[in-house]
Amino acid sequence: MQKLTAGKRTLGTAVPVGALWGKDSIGAGEFPDLVNFALLCKKMKIGLIQLLPVNDTGYESSPYSSLTAFGLHPLYLRIQDIDEYDESLVKKQMDEAKNKFAAAVRFSHYHILKAKLEMCRIIYAAHKGEILKKNSLLAWTKQNSWVKEYAVYRRLKEANGEKSWKDWPQYRDVSAADIETLWNDDALREDHFFWVWLQEALDSQFSKAAKTIAGEGIILKGDLPILMNEDSADVWANRNIFNLELSAGAPPDMYSPNGQNWGFPVYNWEEQEKDNYAWWRKRLEIAGKYYQAYRIDHVLGFFRIWASSRSDNSSALGRFIPYTPITIEDLKNSGFDKDRIRWLSRPHIHTQALENALRANWGGHFDDAAITAAMEKVCSKALDRIKTEEMWLFRDEIKGEKDIELLDLHPAAANFLLEAWRNRTLLEYGQGKFFPVWHYRDTQAYNSLSQAEKQNLEDLVKKLNEKSEKIWEAQGEKLLSIMAGASGMLPCAEDLGAVPACVPKTLARLKILGLRVTRWFRRWELEGQPYIPFDDYPELSVCTAAVHDSSTIREWWEKEADQAQFAGFIGCPALPKIYNPGAAKTILSKTAAAKSRFRVFQIQDLLHLSEKWYSKDPAGERVNIPGTNNDFNWTYRLPAPIEKIGEDEELIRAVAELDK
Repeated sequence: MQKLTAGKRTLGTAVPVGALWGKDSIGAGEFPDLVNFALLCKKMKIGLIQLLPVNDTGYESSPYSSLTAFGLHPLYLRIQDIDEYDESLVKKQMDEAKNKFAAAVRFSHYHILKAKLEMCRIIYAAHKGEILKKNSLLAWTKQNSWVKEYAVYRRLKEANGEKSWKDWPQYRDVSAADIETLWNDDALREDHFFWVWLQEALDSQFSKAAKTIAGEGIILKGDLPILMNEDSADVWANRNIFNLELSAGAPPDMYSPNGQNWGFPVYNWEEQEKDNYAWWRKRLEIAGKYYQAYRIDHVLGFFRIWASSRSDNSSALGRFIPYTPITIEDLKNSGFDKDRIRWLSRPHIHTQALENALRANWGGHFDDAAITAAMEKVCSKALDRIKTEEMWLFRDEIKGEKDIELLDLHPAAANFLLEAWRNRTLLEYGQGKFFPVWHYRDTQAYNSLSQAEKQNLEDLVKKLNEKSEKIWEAQGEKLLSIMAGASGMLPCAEDLGAVPACVPKTLARLKILGLRVTRWFRRWELEGQPYIPFDDYPELSVCTAAVHDSSTIREWWEKEADQAQFAGFIGCPALPKIYNPGAAKTILSKTAAAKSRFRVFQIQDLLHLSEKWYSKDPAGERVNIPGTNNDFNWTYRLPAPIEKIGEDEELIRAVAELDK
């Protein structure tokens, strides 16, 4: 792809490929639909299209839960454009699928993918003789060596009922030689090449669409998730570059009081350095075939990653990696003896607290005998008494929240133990290595300390945070320098969350664009938490008013915003309380005036410029609701085919007027 012109301000839109359905697609958007969408964008004077990740996630709808870092999703394949497409073979299935999925408000990821793969199987079975001899396919396979691991993994996953590789009876642990042996097995060749054939067709269709979009002068911006699904071809085949003992996530915040545990392994950066980060370089090389710019998902993870034990479900007891640990020697030098260190690092449960919790939360009728029996069960299964004290510690065999949940206790008892498990000031994550838990100041042990002890601990934490920040800065600069230098694409960072001071400095030095979300870009430390003026947005940034994990502007305005404060901020106090095209025009045009290089709006937010495209419930226009797992998430699609929306001259005119 052609390199971007430095400093050119551009208006953009963010959209999932699956949302872009048209007259030829089956229920959800397909790669060729990007061309029609780009032509519409050109009319609207939109110069950038930002996509969600498009890698194969199998039957999982989240684009951030990929089965492969390199392979594209068969959901986005246009079957009619495959070289071997034969209408007579699948006409009945094609007509049934189009009719079945045409009227849905949101698309059915599972059922559409299932229908498409079944049709592809029929076509492949009828033409496999010629497909397996096809010189172009063999040449493509040679040029894309990653597809061997992917195809072998995909065949095995399908043979094992789509279960994770961790649950396979065979081939859970494989070497490169094992994969090569399976790949070269003549009896399996047809099955492997089905997946190769699909990937070659997907690459061809996406490449063609990307080339056309670039030819129209529109930037195509991709999205590279920082992490990989544990159940993926990459983790299965390259175990050495990942750390499977830990689970990545995010620390607690106002939306997730126990943090977010994503279940993805963290990277073994030391191992990746041995081959000069070849896996990452390959990811960037392949992405560069399609995109001119890309979003670095969760860029903080390149500086430090929040990781939890695989024994926990939440990430309340997570820690940053890397981090300069608090050692026993540090604690002793700060005045904490052995017993005090145990008090800070191991949850202590008072007998009376356990009884009170059971009585308060037991529910229904209870008597003293029932409470006593429940307490005895809890103590025998989970706790050890401290000598003759009315105080208990968790037994050594309890390693995490999952162990507590497996004890078959009354819910009131289990919930009490889970809260108690998290109630510690320091997390001992290795022999004599400690990390201050995220909410350490709210813990029982911390609040029992004297003022002098608290100050000593605070001084120690501050000192080690300062040391750690230097490590984070060095690691982030090193890894992001490699990424920025490995591709001609323009990197744009998703730098939301608890951001250490070194992150914006490093991004600025490397000329990587940061992300500014209007509703969150505020001076949080000042009274009233004022919004930051659009004129103060850095040029090296992407400005947006909503993201795929948030509500749309419409839902935010009607249900979440302090309307008076925001209306005053943009100088339009008369904005209506119920969102309409006039309100949309005001908010979007004010945001589009930000000094940021890119001003990117979700397609849903742009559609609100025309009254034709308002859904009855604004919540139904969201892409994703974080922390939930259901059929709603990641299945947003346009309220009408692209062709129909393209007839809305009022919308086209309104969008084109935003970037004046």
